Amino acid sequence: MKKARLSIPCLLLGALALLFSIFLFAHDQGAGSAGDVPDFQEINLPPTEMRSMLERYVLDRAALGRSYPVAQSTARRDRFKRFCAEWLDTLARQNFESMSQAGQVEYLLFKNLLDYETRQLDFQAGLSAEAATLVPFEQTVTDLEEARRRMEWVNPHKAAEILHGLNKQVEAARKTVEATIRPEGKPTGDPPPEQSKVKKTVANRAAATIDGMRSTLRNWFGFYNGYNPLFTWWADAPYRTVDKTLQDYAAFLREKIVGLKPAPAETGGLPQITQRPAADTPAGGVPGGPPGSGRGGRSVAAQAQPGSSEDIIGDPIGREALLSELAHEMIPYTPEELISIANREFEWCENEMKKASRALGYSDDWHKALEHVKTLYVEPGRQPELIRELAVEAIQFLDDHSLITIPPLARENWRMEMMSPERQLVNPFFTGGETISVSYPTGAMSFEQKMMSMRGNNIHFARATVFHELIPGHHLAGFMTARYRPYRSLFSTSFWGEGWPLYWEMLLYEMNFPKTPENRIGMLFWRSHRCARIIFSLSFHLGKMTPQECIDLLVKRVGHEVENATAEVRRSFAGGYGPLYQAAYMVGGLQFVALRRELVDSGKMTNRAFHDAIMRENSMPAEMVRAILTKQKLTRDFAASWKFYGPNP
Repeated sequence: MKKARLSIPCLLLGALALLFSIFLFAHDQGAGSAGDVPDFQEINLPPTEMRSMLERYVLDRAALGRSYPVAQSTARRDRFKRFCAEWLDTLARQNFESMSQAGQVEYLLFKNLLDYETRQLDFQAGLSAEAATLVPFEQTVTDLEEARRRMEWVNPHKAAEILHGLNKQVEAARKTVEATIRPEGKPTGDPPPEQSKVKKTVANRAAATIDGMRSTLRNWFGFYNGYNPLFTWWADAPYRTVDKTLQDYAAFLREKIVGLKPAPAETGGLPQITQRPAADTPAGGVPGGPPGSGRGGRSVAAQAQPGSSEDIIGDPIGREALLSELAHEMIPYTPEELISIANREFEWCENEMKKASRALGYSDDWHKALEHVKTLYVEPGRQPELIRELAVEAIQFLDDHSLITIPPLARENWRMEMMSPERQLVNPFFTGGETISVSYPTGAMSFEQKMMSMRGNNIHFARATVFHELIPGHHLAGFMTARYRPYRSLFSTSFWGEGWPLYWEMLLYEMNFPKTPENRIGMLFWRSHRCARIIFSLSFHLGKMTPQECIDLLVKRVGHEVENATAEVRRSFAGGYGPLYQAAYMVGGLQFVALRRELVDSGKMTNRAFHDAIMRENSMPAEMVRAILTKQKLTRDFAASWKFYGPNP
């Protein structure tokens, strides 16, 4: 039997067919990529002079944080202050002038971080001192835990004696506070919180501190209990007594001073929501940092109830602290100037809203046009399908306009989950990243809650924000920062992390991504919302707006549903976000807009090159991104000066 022989033309045709199939596969995976594995030269970025130092700092700081676990400890603050000073001294001895620009950028960012953390330690000390009169027994608890951490031998009889004395201290502190609301000779009862001489914010902070003390004391007791029989014999009863006394005192502060209602036994399917930010997570998300280096360490228990804003207390930090935060973010504007910028952007949004309103036949009454858009929601059960369609539409738009490189794996690995009704009390709209969390009503919600959720997550609001949460927003940003210079996460900032997705909302609006007036209203609603966030968050921390006034601003000027506005304000001031977080969206977006105008509109870079370059530098203050992309000459004494919105906003 003769073997079949292939002619040379047949072989050539086969080879061409194979090459064509490979081309089609690569094209199908996404623009600008030939498959899952990128070119090695692209990902093998040369190490900078600062990388090893930064990685060592992160490890040492985390180790130190574990060694001093009591967040409000004076010893912890003193130790971290010395730690920062030692690193600043080491940094000052580095040869800045001989470094590459990437190394110089990291040097300046590191110095900026250490200076900020040092200031935050002093700020945290001030907060603790303000609440000290309400918790004068805090050091007693700290001493017990720190002695255990030093592995000192415990005297069971002495431990029981200390616990007994601690209980008396707590009882005495409570009586002192009670005297401020129940003067001698007056009948007993439950006077309203307004009659107390103690500030609500300070009482709320003290209650959170007591929660932390109970946790510290529980860890201390659990270490010895049962393992040291004599300790258990002596300390068990006094420990249980003082734990109950601390619990009652914290409840007293919240109910009688702060004015929070006690959590009911049953909440109709909506259990208590407790916001507990990580006490040891500083700016940049690196665990083990000094207390106060982020905005953690002040957990706030909030009994969130539908239709009520009474649980929103917050803790305004004041103008001086805001200026410190802005210096850390390299924003050379004052809080008042940022509010002025927000009002100018608000005016632009309102004018655009009126144009869209006129196109829909509602004249200049954009509130009516907005009401129309809110009625355009999908039926229950169809929201995940809608979000998938919107995500695909946005990715196709990016590809068609060659705006950014999207790795094939990033297109593939995002997914969805449904948001619980409890979480929707704090996050009324869907959130995203690699996993997009879908906010939509469930059967357990009341009729009013269901309608507010569907209206607030309507088709056009969702269309405006799906790409914010996924691609090219949070998901793509998270995907890329995990792969390019990830050690720079030490310098992570919301002005980059939230400003980047918001920038895309601005750019896609400019590029006519919204095709209908309803589309435009959906995008403008969120843009107005980000203007309002600057105004209400900074005004609150300046002491110029109450939480209820913040809610009213969102309802009246942006067009929020009342429940959604309440949840938004609750989320802003519950303690898990920094004081500039809400302002970071619009301000960060405007920074990227200004940088694109400087580099893309001028013809120096293409859209794709500009966006890809930003993705490869990781998260950092935008002024440093600008320094990298413009190859700016840097000096050791560099100070932020980029007036991205003009000199007189």
